[in-house]
Amino acid sequence: MNAKSDVQLPAVSVIMPVLDEERHLRGAVQAILAQEYAGEMEVVIALGPSTDRTDEIAAELVAETASHKNKRVHTVPNPTGRTPAALNAAIKASRHPVVVRVDGHGMLSPNYIATAVRLLEETGAQNVGGIMHAEGENDWEHAVAAAMTSKIGVGNAAFHTGGQAGPAETVYLGVFRREALEQQGGYNEEFIRAQDWELNFRIREAGGLIWFSPELKVSYRPRPSVKALAKQYKDYGRWRHVVARYHEGSINLRYLAPPAAVCAIAAGTVVGAALTPLGFLIPGGYLAAIALGSLPAGKGLPPKARLRIPVALATMHMSWGFGFLTSPRSLARKVIASRRPAVLSSR
Repeated sequence: MNAKSDVQLPAVSVIMPVLDEERHLRGAVQAILAQEYAGEMEVVIALGPSTDRTDEIAAELVAETASHKNKRVHTVPNPTGRTPAALNAAIKASRHPVVVRVDGHGMLSPNYIATAVRLLEETGAQNVGGIMHAEGENDWEHAVAAAMTSKIGVGNAAFHTGGQAGPAETVYLGVFRREALEQQGGYNEEFIRAQDWELNFRIREAGGLIWFSPELKVSYRPRPSVKALAKQYKDYGRWRHVVARYHEGSINLRYLAPPAAVCAIAAGTVVGAALTPLGFLIPGGYLAAIALGSLPAGKGLPPKARLRIPVALATMHMSWGFGFLTSPRSLARKVIASRRPAVLSSR
């Protein structure tokens, strides 16, 4: 299916949870409105309690599109500021049969929606998604983007590094059939992070197909500082451990590598300081590995950006591992208590 087809294209609702996104919100929405898609489209922005100009920019976008019949922007409140609550509020306020999730710092490629709608039809999937293509705007962000799209940074995660199209456990963001979202009751709001994985797990349990395709690409703006990147990856690790406790079969070696590295480096440092300098071979070996690994990752970048790649890699690895190791069982118990069983279709 494409824009040139005589078949009427399904109307699309784009849902966007935002919090403190003044830097990227306008560009993200403009990338949606500029989509090469002939069907009707709406954008629903769920506004968290931002402390910057996010709400003002959103109001401007609503006013600017008020006269458009087929491409309009709406807003809904999300007083909690939590991503899954924002997504559910936006889903409830939207009305079209295809629902596209986009973040406030994500830029859709021009044919993203048209391609996703075609893939939904071709594959019969309930949700399709593609590549989280990190792109920076300064030396630090270029370094983070290089780290986030390299195997030394994120392992073999297809939605970061690319791969073959096919069934997947989960995908980045996602383009859903509304019926699948409504059938499962939306996102579980106890999952502050990893809510995509949990929802896709229920869709798969109900017999639905999740489909990854490298044809779909979203440009992603990395966190602007070491502190922000560390918090992001600590949260990733913390919630990945919750997922592992929620669903025991979901863990693999890629997820265990960062916490293992944190433990090994800590042990090596203690042994080196207390017993023998040989212990320092472990942290020294890790630093050498990320320094060497950053060379191919930084190909084509300016020198200042390339020098920052090892810092970005270490921040991602150590923060993720620390978050995983310190994730409290009480958090997992709370989330498990909120478990929603997959809802099978009555048809």
